[in-house]
Amino acid sequence: MLGYPEAPRAWWLTRGMARLIGVNLPQAVVEGWLSREELATLVMRCESCTCHGPCDSWLAQPSHDEAVPGFCPNKPGLEALAPN
Repeated sequence: MLGYPEAPRAWWLTRGMARLIGVNLPQAVVEGWLSREELATLVMRCESCTCHGPCDSWLAQPSHDEAVPGFCPNKPGLEALAPN
């Protein structure tokens, strides 16, 4: 199981955002279309973000438009991984 014990909240937030758009980050690494370094960059970017509160709230909503919100610094990177 891939994870980031040094940044667990950022890992779960990044993974949660990815899952909303149909991206399974651990599977992407295992299948080779996302490197561990690229995944680490996504998690580090989330870790340095100041929007963890709004992110938690947004992910906890029962419904949304299944898109990464504009305040997420990983929006472009995650959307680039989304299936067509």
